[in-house]
Amino acid sequence: MGEFELIRQYFQPLAAKARTGQLVLGPGDDCAIQRVPPGRDLVFSVDTLVEGVHFPLDYSSSHLGWRALAVATSDLAAMGAEPVCFTLALTLPAADPLWLSGFAEGLARASEAFDIALAGGDTTRGPLTISLQVHGTVATDRAIRRSGARPGDLICVSGPLGSAGAALDYLEDPEPDSVRQAVLRRYHFPEPRLALGQLLAGKASAAIDISDGLLADLQHILDASAVGADLDAGTIPMMPELQQLQGGQALSLALTAGDDYELCVAIAPDVLAELAPEARAALTVIGRIRKAPGVHLAGANLAEVRPGFDHFGRVV
Repeated sequence: MGEFELIRQYFQPLAAKARTGQLVLGPGDDCAIQRVPPGRDLVFSVDTLVEGVHFPLDYSSSHLGWRALAVATSDLAAMGAEPVCFTLALTLPAADPLWLSGFAEGLARASEAFDIALAGGDTTRGPLTISLQVHGTVATDRAIRRSGARPGDLICVSGPLGSAGAALDYLEDPEPDSVRQAVLRRYHFPEPRLALGQLLAGKASAAIDISDGLLADLQHILDASAVGADLDAGTIPMMPELQQLQGGQALSLALTAGDDYELCVAIAPDVLAELAPEARAALTVIGRIRKAPGVHLAGANLAEVRPGFDHFGRVV
């Protein structure tokens, strides 16, 4: 199968929405065309997933299609943006129709679920690598940055942590029981918190999506904002299944394991109290921003917590 036949058969159908709304021109030309409405800012981000680093060898291509787009789109959620379109650069060792049909199916389901259209991309031969650039828009000057956290802000997360990290131990289990299936779903099918992010736009002081672990990603907010944090280990949300599987190690996973793609948010107490009920209900307060740098964790010993993920081995 040639490159252009591959695109026509598996990826052209994903561009069905490409000529409506803000995406004026989709696949088929040298460039896509996106029109940004007045009063909106364009936000965009790129993510690369490499086989054997970001997903296992011989990983389900259908799961990978969903997961790849979810991981990239989660960055839009962290900025409070509404998704518009994405581009896909796909490097394949071979044009395997069975693999491609599964990947395209998973990608199509994610595209519909996140309301984001394929705008174009590229395919080439080489080690399996997936790069997606996602585009969205947000009301002018209302994007949530990492640099806005202030002393006194509450630190919140949007859901349970650590489960996707625990799932790594069970990815090769041929018949996982219901408890293991619960954490595996968190790894296979992350759900970017798009609706919550949009409710927080212009209101939250700072935000980040949790891809490399709570402590590592919170530290990015603290560094950008030149502040520190007090956390309460007893308030960090965890799935019962995680605690059942990991016991005393559950908290360490909740603090450091990546791949959950929940939001970590800094927000003033009075602003939190005035949020829409669905936004308040989605957030769990786990600490508070302080002026002094560093992180203090009440109820646990940080020295016993393993470091978060870093591509080049640096302890974070």
